[in-house]
Amino acid sequence: MSFSSETKNEMSTVIPEKDCCMLAEISGFLRTCGKVRLEGLGRMSYVLTTENAAAARKIIVLMKEYFGIKLELTIGKSTILKKNNVYEMTLSADTNCKGILREAGILKIREGFDVFNYGIDDALIHKKCCKKAFLRGAFLGSGSITDPNKSYHLEIASSNELLSANLMRLMEQIGISARETQRRESFLVYLKDSELVCDFLAATGAFNARMSLENTKMTKELRNRANRIVNCDSANLDKTIAASEKHIRAIEKIMAVRGLDSLPEKLAEIAELRINEPELSLIDLGKMMDPPLGKSGVNHRLNKILEIAEKL
Repeated sequence: MSFSSETKNEMSTVIPEKDCCMLAEISGFLRTCGKVRLEGLGRMSYVLTTENAAAARKIIVLMKEYFGIKLELTIGKSTILKKNNVYEMTLSADTNCKGILREAGILKIREGFDVFNYGIDDALIHKKCCKKAFLRGAFLGSGSITDPNKSYHLEIASSNELLSANLMRLMEQIGISARETQRRESFLVYLKDSELVCDFLAATGAFNARMSLENTKMTKELRNRANRIVNCDSANLDKTIAASEKHIRAIEKIMAVRGLDSLPEKLAEIAELRINEPELSLIDLGKMMDPPLGKSGVNHRLNKILEIAEKL
């Protein structure tokens, strides 16, 4: 099961305690995964579609509890390669579809006619708890979240630009700064910062998903830190070996042409030590001398040897 499905399953267990929050969550779900179906003679139905079984069960329960109606459920197969189940729930014209859509802020009466409201009805989200409930419903309807082992990305898709802008504003009102983009015919509100994703999960009640993301993030940071340390040590070792080889070539050249006895005593001492201990760092070479010599002192003497070798 994907991380996105697990997150939706967890959100589906969160039942709003207040009627206002229940209506806000219903509205969020209806707005993001529902479509109007015209039936002629002024009649219409509203069809909800999701591939998440838990989300389908939840909206059925909420509609039953709040409006006292039962959605018609049919189960089909997705046309994509995975062939997942697709749950289609229909709010039929015979169940006061128009009245329910008006109460959910999707239809408005204007000059005696029902018109579609493309944005979010402010009356549904005037409380902070209702804002969070609406976002939870919207995520259950058309949201997704990437496995945190791969990247940090959460998004909610909508079919129109106004709804997308309203979702982004709604997130900002609870302290979550979101971004907006368009992908084909869908408008997306998305989060890429791990902290913001965690804030969204906490706000919508997905605390286990949040904990899982934070644990994954911590593990990745520790792994990256360990890799940086290993890479740094490896780079330092490579530098030590390269410098040692350069020193040894110079010393061997002096030995072949003039012999180490031609060097001043201090240089001869460090040259002999470097030949015998090629793997040691400058610091360790200095510790073996009598008296001990610091890194800069060892480096200075070896550079003198390099200069002498270059002149030969």
